[in-house]
Amino acid sequence: MNVQTVSAEEISWADFEKVLIVAGTITRVEAFPEARKPAWKVWADFGPYGERKTSAQIAALYTPETLVGRQIVGVINFPEKQIGPFRSQFLLTGFPTEQGVVITSIERPVPNGTRLA
Repeated sequence: MNVQTVSAEEISWADFEKVLIVAGTITRVEAFPEARKPAWKVWADFGPYGERKTSAQIAALYTPETLVGRQIVGVINFPEKQIGPFRSQFLLTGFPTEQGVVITSIERPVPNGTRLA
């Protein structure tokens, strides 16, 4: 992989505070055969923010059995997005690799709904 220096626009602390990035625990995973690229329907418990669902293109590296119960990092204040017949309510964060998307993991458990600082 070729590493290049990439410039990014600076943001203020106030800009960062607008993004609600929180911990959640995956409660359910279902197949999403209508998706254009291999994906799962994923539900996560975000504690005081409630349960939310998303479509995630993480099927290359994860099975439902390896996802349920896993604590993840999600962005929960984007507008809902229609993905085929499914409404996505949060962004499951991860890193794209040649093998597939690697989901963002939490090093040790924190309460669901804990905000990234």
